Amino acid sequence: MRVDKWLWSVRLYKTRSKASHDCSAGKIKRAGDTLKPSTSLKVGDTLEVPAPDNSYKRTIEVVQFIEKRVSAPIAQAAYLDHTPAEILAEAEKRRLAQKENRQTRKEGDQGRLTKRKRRQWEDGDGEGKFF
Repeated sequence: MRVDKWLWSVRLYKTRSKASHDCSAGKIKRAGDTLKPSTSLKVGDTLEVPAPDNSYKRTIEVVQFIEKRVSAPIAQAAYLDHTPAEILAEAEKRRLAQKENRQTRKEGDQGRLTKRKRRQWEDGDGEGKFF
């Protein structure tokens, strides 16, 4: 089975073209060697696949082949994730920090006032939240 098709079918990539692009860019590796999108996989192969945010590499072992994209529980049964727990914990901390940062930016100063917020501020209904 082709590498790009398998990565897409087990939901490691959102689209097959993104999986193919990362293979062509040399981001997908097997035993230190970069793989082309059309490279054939075997059961038992161990792949290095970048995380969706490219902050770390996941170590994935191929358990079974799936031809079509399937639901997440079935897809997760097709591979084993051997990524160390400390790397996953660090990635989770980073994800939560980014989530908090997005929330504070959403609640805080948004830069230039919108027409509605400017009117509220001029009328005194803004309670000083806009500056």
